[in-house]
Amino acid sequence: MRKIGLGAVLLVALNGPAFAAGDADKGKAAFAVCAACHQIGPGAKTLIGPELNGVVGRKAASVADYPMYSAGMKKLGADGWVWTEENIDKWIANPKALIPDSTMALAFPGMTDAGQRADVIAYLKTFPAQ
Repeated sequence: MRKIGLGAVLLVALNGPAFAAGDADKGKAAFAVCAACHQIGPGAKTLIGPELNGVVGRKAASVADYPMYSAGMKKLGADGWVWTEENIDKWIANPKALIPDSTMALAFPGMTDAGQRADVIAYLKTFPAQ
C-alpha cells in the first residue's frame, strides 16, 4: 500500500471539488423551463430574457440587443462578473439570492436539483456565440 504525502492531500483539499459534469442530452430536456424566456441555437433571438448562445464565458449584461437588464445585473457586468459554469450554477439555483431585482428572480424560483443544473450547463456549453 502506498502512502500519500501530506502535501498531496492538502493540494487536493485546497483545490476543492471540480464542477460536476452534466449530460447535455438531459440538459436539453431540462432547458424547456428556461425556453419560456430564453432562446438558444441557430437563429436565437432575445425574448423576455437574452439569447443564450455563448453564455458560458460571457460577461454578465453584455448582450447588446437586450434592453431589460436590471440595475443589479448591470452592476455585475460592470464589476466584471463572467458566466462561468460555477456562476451559472449559482444563478439558476437561486437567482433571487444574487440579484433580487432581476426579471428572472421575479419569474423563476430557481432549479433546486444540482444534477439538473449541471445538465442544463452542459447543454448551454454546446452552443457557441454566433
